[in-house]
Amino acid sequence: MCLTPRTMPPPELMSPADPERALALSLQQGRCRDPFSHLGLHASPVTGQSTLRVYLPGATVVAACARHSGETLAELVNRGGEGLFVGQLPAATDYRIAADFGGHRVMLEDPYRFGPWLGDMDVWLLAEGQHQRPWQKLGAHPALRDGVSGTAFAVWAPHAQRVSVVGDFNAWDGRRHPMRWRVECGVWEIFLPGVGAGALYKFEVVDAQGQCLLKSDPYARRSEGPPGNAAWVCETCADPAAPRPAADHGAAPMAIYEVHAGSWRRPDGRMPDWDYLAATLVPYVTDMGFTHIELLPISEHPFYGSWGYQPTGLYAPTARYGSPEALRRFIATAHAAGLKIILDWVPGHFPSDPHALARFDGTALYEHADPREGFHRDWNTLIYNFGRNEVRNFLVGNALFWVEQYGVDGLRVDAVASMLYRDYSRPAGEWVPNRDGGRENYEAIHFLRETNDILHREAAGVLTLAEESTAFPGVTGATARGGLGFDYKWNMGWMNDTLAYFALDPMYRRWHHDRITFAMMYAYSEHFVLPLSHDEVVHGKGSLLGKMWGDPWQKRANLRALYALMWAFPGKKLMFMGNELATPTEWNHDAGLDWGLLQDPGHAGVRRLVRDLNLMYRSRPSLHARDADPGGFCWISADDRDNSVFSFMRFGHGTNEQMAVVCNLTPVPRDSYRIGVAQGGAWRECLNTDSSHYGGTNAGNQGRVLAEPVPMHGHPWSLSLHLPPLAVIWLEREPAA
Repeated sequence: MCLTPRTMPPPELMSPADPERALALSLQQGRCRDPFSHLGLHASPVTGQSTLRVYLPGATVVAACARHSGETLAELVNRGGEGLFVGQLPAATDYRIAADFGGHRVMLEDPYRFGPWLGDMDVWLLAEGQHQRPWQKLGAHPALRDGVSGTAFAVWAPHAQRVSVVGDFNAWDGRRHPMRWRVECGVWEIFLPGVGAGALYKFEVVDAQGQCLLKSDPYARRSEGPPGNAAWVCETCADPAAPRPAADHGAAPMAIYEVHAGSWRRPDGRMPDWDYLAATLVPYVTDMGFTHIELLPISEHPFYGSWGYQPTGLYAPTARYGSPEALRRFIATAHAAGLKIILDWVPGHFPSDPHALARFDGTALYEHADPREGFHRDWNTLIYNFGRNEVRNFLVGNALFWVEQYGVDGLRVDAVASMLYRDYSRPAGEWVPNRDGGRENYEAIHFLRETNDILHREAAGVLTLAEESTAFPGVTGATARGGLGFDYKWNMGWMNDTLAYFALDPMYRRWHHDRITFAMMYAYSEHFVLPLSHDEVVHGKGSLLGKMWGDPWQKRANLRALYALMWAFPGKKLMFMGNELATPTEWNHDAGLDWGLLQDPGHAGVRRLVRDLNLMYRSRPSLHARDADPGGFCWISADDRDNSVFSFMRFGHGTNEQMAVVCNLTPVPRDSYRIGVAQGGAWRECLNTDSSHYGGTNAGNQGRVLAEPVPMHGHPWSLSLHLPPLAVIWLEREPAA
C-alpha cells in the first residue's frame, strides 16, 4: 500500500496542545521522518515513568504485557482513531504488545524498542565508501537481537523524506514500519521481529519531491523474479568460499566456453535450471576439454532479451534458473569436475526501470544527473556515478560478493571502453570533459583499479578480464605502474581482422595478408584472450559459419582452419556455445542450440575438431606455456601473400616442446611446400583440419615428415609438406630415439 503524502494538516492540529494527535496524523499520512523519536518506550526523567507509543492501523484493543508472565501492564489508549496507541509503563520495562484485530488477538514484538543495526564503524565506512563487504549490513539480514529473532533491513537513500520496509508481513503498508534514518551515512534501517527467511519485501520511499515509490532492494540477495520485482529475505550470508591457490595464469592453458544459461539446452522446451545445467552442461564442457565456463550475466534483470546485460539486481542471481543455493551447487559441481567459473559482470550501466536504481530517492543517486554523463545513447541505459563513494562501494563490494559468496573464479567486465571515455559514442558538444579538459573518465579508471586491487588482494588467484576495444594503454598493467590491473583483455582487433579475412574470397586474400599477421605487432603489449563470443553471432551478424566464404563444404573447411589457427596463436581462447557445432543460423536466446546438427557428419566433425584442439592445446606446453613471452613464438614465413600461406613456430620451455603451424587459406592444395625448421629429425603431423575425421578430404602428410638438410627461411633444416586446401596442420618434433 503506497501512500502518496497528503497535504499537511491544519495548523491547529500541529499545535503543542495536541502533539499525540499531530503524531498520529503524520504516521497515518506516512510523513513521520523520525519514528524512533516517538514510537517505542521513552522514559521521562521527571516522572520516572515511560511513555509507550505503538502504531497499529486496524487494531481495536492494544495492551502492553510483561514479556515472561504475559500479565497486562497497561491498556494503551487509541489517540485520535488514527492507529496510534499510547500508555504509561514503569521505566525500563521488558514488554510485548497484545493487539486485537477484529476479534483476532496476536502477540507482537515492538520493532521500535531495538537499537540501531549499523555500528559506528559501519556508518563511518559506508559514508567513506570503504565498507569492503557492504552486503553484510545493507539489504535484509535475518538476525537475533536481544534474544528475539527477526530481520534487519537497511537501504541507502539519503535524500528521501521517509523510507519504510513493506512486505507480505505487514500487508505492504508503508505506514506500519517507517525506518530509522542514519543521517551520518544516509542509510535507513530497522529490525523487524518475527520476519524471517522467505518473506517478500520492498522499500517504500517517499522521495525528495514527496512522491511515493516502491523500490527493489539494491542489495537483495534473492529476487522473486520477473514479472515481479520484490526480494526474498535470505538466510544469513554464506561463509566465504575456500581461498584459491595463487596460480601463474599466463603459463596455464585457458579455453573458455561462453554460455547463456537459458538457451544452451531447453529440456522439453522449458527454461533450464542450475541443477539441470550441473547435470548436463558441466560434463559436456569437461568432455570437450574446455577449462572454464563463462556465464553471460546472471544478476537479476527484468528484460530476458537483454541476456542479462541490463541488470537491476546486482547482488541477486536471476530467479529464472533457480535459487542461490542451486547456483552454488552448480558452481561446486563445476569445481569438482576441474572447471572454473567466470561471470560476466556489468558495472558500466543499468536500466532506467522505475522499480530499480534509477532516481532511487528522487535524485540522481546512483547515476549522474547530467545526461551528457549519465545516459548511454547506445543502450538507453543509465551510467553509474563512479565519483560517488557510496556508488563505487556498491560496485566494488558486488565484485567481491560474487567471488566470496559463490566461489566464482573470475569476472569478465563488460563494455570497459564505454567506461573509460567520457565521449564514448557521443558527438562533439554532447559530453563533459574531465577536470583537465580531456576525454578520459578519471573516476571510472579509479574504480576499475580499486576493483582489481581489492579482488586480487582479498581473493588471490581470482581472474579479471576486460572487454575493451580501444588502444587504452595498460589494461592488463599493474595498477602500481599506472595500469588498470586486469589479468586479461579481450583481443577485439584480432577478432575483427581475422573474421574479415575469412569472409574474403580466397582470390582476394593475398591483398589482405596483414589481417592475419598484424596481430603479432602488438601481441605482447597486453595479456590477451582471443574471443569468438556471442557478440559475433547476434544483431543480424549471422553465425560464424555464415561469415565464412564459399559453399557449405568450403564454409566448414574455413571454419575448421579458423579454429586451428586461433588455438595455435598466442593468447587464451574463448568460444561461444554453438560455435563448436558450426551452427548455420544466428543465436536465438529464446531456444536451445540446434543439437540435431550433430546428425550431419560435417557438423559433428567440427565439434570433434574443437574437442581435439582443446585436448592438444592443454597437453602441449608449446601452445600455452609461453603465451606472454615473445620467445614462445616466431614466424617461419609471414610474407607468402601469393599463396595465402602462413607458417609459424610455437615453443615451450623444453627442447622438444616445439610446434610448427602451417595454414593454407586457399582452396588450392599445395605439394612440396617447404618450410624451414631449426632442428632435424622426424616431425609428426598431430593435427590436420582436412582429416576425414573432421569432415575433410583426408589429404595430408601420412602422419610423419623427416626434416631435410635444405636451408630455408633462415634455418638449416626444412620440411617438404603437402598442404591440404583451406586447412591448417600442426607438426611437432618427435624426441630423438
